[in-house]
Amino acid sequence: MGSPLLVAGGEAVIPAVAEAVAVARKRGIFVVWVVREHDPSGRDVELFRRHLYSGGKGPTVKGLKGAELADGLFIKEGDYKLVKTRFSAFFATHLDSVLKTLGMKNLVIVGVQTPNCIRQTVYDAVALDYEKVMVLTDATAAARPDIHLASIRDMKTIGVETPTLEEWRR
Repeated sequence: MGSPLLVAGGEAVIPAVAEAVAVARKRGIFVVWVVREHDPSGRDVELFRRHLYSGGKGPTVKGLKGAELADGLFIKEGDYKLVKTRFSAFFATHLDSVLKTLGMKNLVIVGVQTPNCIRQTVYDAVALDYEKVMVLTDATAAARPDIHLASIRDMKTIGVETPTLEEWRR
């Protein structure tokens, strides 16, 4: 709590994220946990955030609380942890290679922050030709509900599916 990167509304979707992951595991869907972890110096952080990392105490420094999964979310055997340093899970990572090596063509995305990490990852997934990209609207969150809904609407306009967790679960 109190982190400058804490997403208001993020805590409320933790149960939906946990349930979506449980459903995915039950269906045999490959689960990828995407986390931000940065060097204590902040040298791998976007320029506009580097000031938050002075003294090695940045909000998402590897090994510190801010870089951990939220309480109630757990990486299990068979899941995959991907560390990223930018908004998109695809930017400067090997995510595309991992997914395509496994024959993945469809993605279901949950988490925070809808206008930044979620949307950028989704746009990259569409650009990388994933056949179906889906964002579970009630298992994603933004700092404000209006920003979340506007981001969902933006993604929907490029062909991204936007069901609720209940709709996806059916």
